[in-house]
Amino acid sequence: MSYSVKKLFLDDSYLATCSASVVDVNDRGGIILDQTVFYATSGGQPGDTGTLILADGSSIEIATSVCGADKDELILVPASTEKLPKVGETVTVQLDWNRRHKLMRMHTALHLLCASIPFPVTGGQIGESESRLDFNMPENPDRETLTAHLNRLVQEDHPVSDRWIDDLALEAQPELIRTMSVKPPMGTGKVRLVSIGEDDAVDLQPCGGTHVRSTLEIGPLDIYKVENKGKQNRRVRVRLSEG
Repeated sequence: MSYSVKKLFLDDSYLATCSASVVDVNDRGGIILDQTVFYATSGGQPGDTGTLILADGSSIEIATSVCGADKDELILVPASTEKLPKVGETVTVQLDWNRRHKLMRMHTALHLLCASIPFPVTGGQIGESESRLDFNMPENPDRETLTAHLNRLVQEDHPVSDRWIDDLALEAQPELIRTMSVKPPMGTGKVRLVSIGEDDAVDLQPCGGTHVRSTLEIGPLDIYKVENKGKQNRRVRVRLSEG
């Protein structure tokens, strides 16, 4: 049986805690809530970590969050299965906010990187302080020029927002899909678009991940390495300058 979990982070990426009811604990100890602020691993973004506070005041460390049978089901994976909540129990969900915020900054930075290199994306990975995108492009970009361009976009303090369109509208605008390796979060009838800049001036693309509210919040960036990964594949690595 698959459960549909309300994803509170889609409406507010800054929501670090919530109350929830336990709807199931699977045979591997995975915890399923009726709603959550935890993002589950997908689209290159790691699943959130944090803590569940039980009714008796005790806590359970959450090692990661993953998708279940489908994208609607989010499963919290405890670091230990020695103690698990009971179905029907009300718990308090608490994110490891410092980690999540770094991932939000890096995810938004990758959207800027994607918007800055006019070639299809073939892969990517988001980390807390370092991330990468792979591009189907013939030559390496200049690291210094690209770093300066990204930091200019950051300093221009562009707003970051989201909106929803239906699947058919996205199919009619295939140019919005930049990645060749990860399919847009379609299938529910509507798709979330993440916009950067007034009137989408900097970037607009489908994304189900978490982001900061403005580019200025990302902080200084550094393109510290560009690697050849094939005849037409270039891996561009970016990090938060302060680490």
